Amino acid sequence: MSALRSSLPVPDHVPRLDAGDVMSRAEFHRRYAQHPEIKSAELIEGVVYLASPLRARDHGDQDLDMSAWLGAYRASHPDIRGSSNATVILDQDNEVQPDISLRRTSVSASSQMTDGGYLEGPPELIVEISASSTSMDLHQKKNAYRRNGVQEYIVWRVLDGAIDWFALQDGQYVELIPDANGVIESAVFPGLRLDVPAMLAGELENVLVVQSAAS
Repeated sequence: MSALRSSLPVPDHVPRLDAGDVMSRAEFHRRYAQHPEIKSAELIEGVVYLASPLRARDHGDQDLDMSAWLGAYRASHPDIRGSSNATVILDQDNEVQPDISLRRTSVSASSQMTDGGYLEGPPELIVEISASSTSMDLHQKKNAYRRNGVQEYIVWRVLDGAIDWFALQDGQYVELIPDANGVIESAVFPGLRLDVPAMLAGELENVLVVQSAAS
């Protein structure tokens, strides 16, 4: 995610959000909520990031395929919910808007829905589609997710043609390695399996066949 100043009018009575601003999560949320012209903003480790326009080639197509894969898993697991580009409140320095999240809905789940409809607390799994934002996704954002207990974190590094799947073990992220067929299985969601080569090749049908066989 990179800096982009909105060209739409800004309300005079509310301070604007600018990339690089440093503020509390409460102040960030107040400003973001009162600036509907800003469509995507995040506070990561106390620093504001605003989104640049997203290309279909390097983000939108991959986002849809990942959503289809996780949606297929959710369809056979009614106790699981997923969100796309929804705000997640993590702690006093982090309010993020991950591309996709998957979460349990039980009372003991690590995230809960606030009265305002936001997620508070870490979803069990987060996915980021990463092109221009790769450095941040693998450093500042990864560290924020780790500290807040996001149990699994997937980064699709589009320009590198790679998908990294990290699992939280003893407070640190460990990368999960595909099996001989290029498949990674979640340690948190039983039966959630990703055919990495098929996903990278845009072969969504094969991705869903592998997932269907595991569900």
